[in-house]
Amino acid sequence: MPGLRLVLASNNAKKLSELQALLGDLAVTLVTQGSLGIAEAEEPHATFIENALAKARHAAVAAGGAAIADDSGLCVDALGGAPGVISAHYAGVVPANGERETRRRVQDAANNARLLDALRGISDRRAYFICTLVAVRHFQDPQPLVAVGRWRGEIRDAPHGNLGFGYDPLLYIAELGCTVAELDEATKNRHSHRARATAQMRALLQDVWRL
Repeated sequence: MPGLRLVLASNNAKKLSELQALLGDLAVTLVTQGSLGIAEAEEPHATFIENALAKARHAAVAAGGAAIADDSGLCVDALGGAPGVISAHYAGVVPANGERETRRRVQDAANNARLLDALRGISDRRAYFICTLVAVRHFQDPQPLVAVGRWRGEIRDAPHGNLGFGYDPLLYIAELGCTVAELDEATKNRHSHRARATAQMRALLQDVWRL
């Protein structure tokens, strides 16, 4: 499939640039669904893989071609995998005024506070960020490509670091000696769950789709 157009089921410019860099020299042109006028899909499912597949199929049918989607979040062992697929709104949707970035910070703070409260008195703090990537050649593709990346660490008792977003200030990575929010962007992108999933997806695109 030389010069394949692959529609990213997201309007996140940062996610687009990350995937472009990680897929590198493959014969793929990534475009966001928003640039094609495609609305975001619903994410009603209880698992990352189902949500990612739903988003990929939604983009594929609207674009009439290949698409790729991800679903990501934080899973805490002692909480049975929670927050899981509701990681972005673990504390519920928190009303906030201002620009998108301001609203996101308010939501992140509420989510982090709820997580710390849920772990109060629990000694097992093991957790991981997970990214599930799904690619389909068309919306009826019988063999979606699936890649999963996990970035393991443990939840701190309080936030540390001012970089990143979401649960980054709480997830401590032992081999790096800091939380994710204490890492510069380049280092984070080398080690992250998304980087690990994308490396797997790159290999699948080469092997199965012959890119």
